[in-house]
Amino acid sequence: MSETTKKPVLFSGIQPTGSITLGNYIGAMRNFVLLEDDYDCLFCIVDLHALTVRQDPAALRRKTLELAALYIAAGLDPERSIIYCQSHVPQHAELAWVLNCFSYMGELGRMTQFKDKSARHKDNINAGLFTYPVLMAADILLYQAAVVPVGADQKQHLEITRDIAQRLNAIYPGLFRVPEPHIPRETAKIQSLSEPEKKMSKSDPEDSLISLLDKPEDVRRKFRRAVTDSDGEIRFDPENKPGVSNLLSILSVLSGEGMEALTQRLAGQGYGKLKDETAEAVNAALSPIQQRFAQLMADKTYLAHTLADNARRAQGMAQKTLRKVYKKLGLYQP
Repeated sequence: MSETTKKPVLFSGIQPTGSITLGNYIGAMRNFVLLEDDYDCLFCIVDLHALTVRQDPAALRRKTLELAALYIAAGLDPERSIIYCQSHVPQHAELAWVLNCFSYMGELGRMTQFKDKSARHKDNINAGLFTYPVLMAADILLYQAAVVPVGADQKQHLEITRDIAQRLNAIYPGLFRVPEPHIPRETAKIQSLSEPEKKMSKSDPEDSLISLLDKPEDVRRKFRRAVTDSDGEIRFDPENKPGVSNLLSILSVLSGEGMEALTQRLAGQGYGKLKDETAEAVNAALSPIQQRFAQLMADKTYLAHTLADNARRAQGMAQKTLRKVYKKLGLYQP
């Protein structure tokens, strides 16, 4: 990423927890590669966010390195984009403290994700869980990001980021760029294999999702068990046939075959044929990613060097904003 470039900044963060799914790949990671031409992209492994829920330290370290490798294996270029760990750039936490001082208890208490996670983790309703959206705001505002790709479950957090930025800009004009949501090009919505009314999530039970690292035989097994319906007709009808429609969406987007042509070709051939073809299309898409991932994980020196180098680049951008914030707020800077 050139420091003289005039391209707008795009920021995206993923937690190094759970399994990166086929839904993450189709809905986000695959499209990120296309964004490198139009934006200065930062892809942050938000390991500090992961601490709001108790983590196994060894697993967290492993998942962090695996996520970095998956970003690169999926096609992102760590010399064009910045792929880095949140905890390697201390300015994230520093700006979060400042933003905490301009955020209100009432607005944080209304966050849907806080309510949901508090209900699921009643023994660990910690302050970090409550102020999670403020750290997310710091992640974004630290780089003066113009756009942020967001899913439906993160729209509320982007809204509070915009609110905090506008609040500070009203007091200190021109302090932050107010980010906009990045609406990705129309793509398939990938649903859970066991509950096709819900989107596929990295926190789902293992048999409900396809992980980017699933073995071919596991992919075939999971698709064979995927929920469909009892009428036997292969047609795209998400409302009345969510399971069948989900399989058709996956097959269409990965094969490039149009939905109409696909349903006509498979008409009368049964759900077994649909499941088998979908599984093979997924395995064909995952194979080169998994091969590249294995190469990267075998060279942990390269991954460590890349993350360290990218963190230095991120720090250079972050420090400019933090210095500006501290100056505007009146913090003495020698």
